[in-house]
Amino acid sequence: MSAEHDQIPEQALAWVRAGQKVALATVIETWGSAPRPVGSQLAINGAAEMMGSVSGGCVEGAVVAEALEAVEDGTARVLEFGVSDDEAFAVGLACGGRIRVLVEPVGAGVPAALLEELVAARGGRAPVAYGVNVESWERCLVRGPQDALFAAAEPRFYADRSGFEGDWFLGIHNPPLRMVVVGAVHIAQPLMAMARLAGYDATLVDPRDAFASETRFPGEVMVRKWPDAALKDIGLDARVAVVTLTHDPKLDDPAIVEALRSDVFYLGCLGSTRTHGKRVLRLQEAGFTEADIARIHAPVGADIGAKAPAEIAVSIMAEITERLRRPETRPAAAGVAA
Repeated sequence: MSAEHDQIPEQALAWVRAGQKVALATVIETWGSAPRPVGSQLAINGAAEMMGSVSGGCVEGAVVAEALEAVEDGTARVLEFGVSDDEAFAVGLACGGRIRVLVEPVGAGVPAALLEELVAARGGRAPVAYGVNVESWERCLVRGPQDALFAAAEPRFYADRSGFEGDWFLGIHNPPLRMVVVGAVHIAQPLMAMARLAGYDATLVDPRDAFASETRFPGEVMVRKWPDAALKDIGLDARVAVVTLTHDPKLDDPAIVEALRSDVFYLGCLGSTRTHGKRVLRLQEAGFTEADIARIHAPVGADIGAKAPAEIAVSIMAEITERLRRPETRPAAAGVAA
């Protein structure tokens, strides 16, 4: 799991299971230059141990004090803090702002069973939103169209953005983004680096030792298996992008077939229009429909006139970002809601 994907709910649940009193603090609104984004969390137990952050250090002490009171009196509360320019500068910001922090004791506030469900969903790489109404103190999880708040939460899943919908605060818990690059070719070198910078857990797949070498890709995660077997082992879901770069149907096609059988949000394939035309014929012969094949972005990358390998990598990252953040531009996976 990505280091960017925090373990705050998991730690809170571990403390609960160990018989400790626990509170969760969540940034629910910000104004100005806030130290931490909306949705950031801090878990605190009755011994004042904590994990996470809601302000980068500016107001943690006050939040911990309120959390310790909350676990004793069983009452949730919303706190508001002003972050001074001096405090903001100390955590790397140019100026201060204000933040609102929701503090909820587990048990009397957040039901322990709801926390269990949240952690289970995160562990299964299922997108889930934790909803809390700050007026009525109703709480729920939002996972799919069957849930009342899903229409409000769905755009937030795509944007990775927690926030308010009326009186409901929706904390978005998305699985970490992943990218699988098939083909340890020249373009893959800048693409792997760019993927990591953009927040993806990137994996390079190529069974050819001469290509997938530590010398050519120092420090990268590499899987030297046939692509279809590698993708099955890695596991594909709606938070995964797959890019094929080998030009060799023997390597690209098995990966494409595996990706089309999943609900990956992006599948891009290197090759000219003519090359893709031949690819389409092979996929049609394999039984894939026009709608299936329409999910493939080929030639891969945004049309920005890219020529050099690094430029092509930029164009690929641009197209992937658009498909991730603008779901209306994304062809639906077969049997999967767009």
